[in-house]
Amino acid sequence: MVRHPLTPEQLQAGKRLGALLRRARAARDLGDVAQAAGISPETLRKIETGRLPTPSFGTIVCLSDALGVPLHDLATAWRNDLSVEAAG
Repeated sequence: MVRHPLTPEQLQAGKRLGALLRRARAARDLGDVAQAAGISPETLRKIETGRLPTPSFGTIVCLSDALGVPLHDLATAWRNDLSVEAAG
């Protein structure tokens, strides 16, 4: 299966998602949040920095649960480029 390169819009959306998750994590330890979500700290770091712009839906669901951010709020904020606080 050939994987097509991501569009600039997809890359930008990944950066917004990472920034939203980073703000939601706030002062919580990256390793603790990653463990609660069932992913590696390096994976969370990559998502937060936009180096992994298209994490799986399951990963996002787990991060949403671990951070206590409703998935709907996170999706709305990501789509509209708003902060997590503004979405809630």
